[in-house]
Amino acid sequence: MKNLPHVKREPENEAEWFATLAALARYLRSPQGCPWDQKQTAQSFASFVKEEIEELMEAFGSGDKAHIEEEFGDTLFCLIASAACAEAEGLFTLEGALTRIHEKMIRRHDHVFGDTEAATPEAAVDSWNRIKAEERRRKA
Repeated sequence: MKNLPHVKREPENEAEWFATLAALARYLRSPQGCPWDQKQTAQSFASFVKEEIEELMEAFGSGDKAHIEEEFGDTLFCLIASAACAEAEGLFTLEGALTRIHEKMIRRHDHVFGDTEAATPEAAVDSWNRIKAEERRRKA
């Protein structure tokens, strides 16, 4: 196998693997990368996610752990590749998207990180929906 310029050393944990995959997606779009990847857009990569999700759902249905893991990876990489394109197109950054989703998950889980109480799954969903509705009202 060729030297992989996007890999400085073997990743040792999830964070390093995630960074390595993001670097791979960016490298594939570079002048030294893949002509097919270079022609893709954020939207075109995002369109592949639907197919990958369907394959992931089929894999879950099969119960084959290796297949589930593979299809999850395919789905994740399509999302990361879409983000690499979005960065190049000036739409958003991967770091920005990760920051926003982290903030949203904390905010929407007020029953875990805030003052709301939710002793049941139903109460947790109710809390989530109340917060989501309030966010929509503020945006309108």
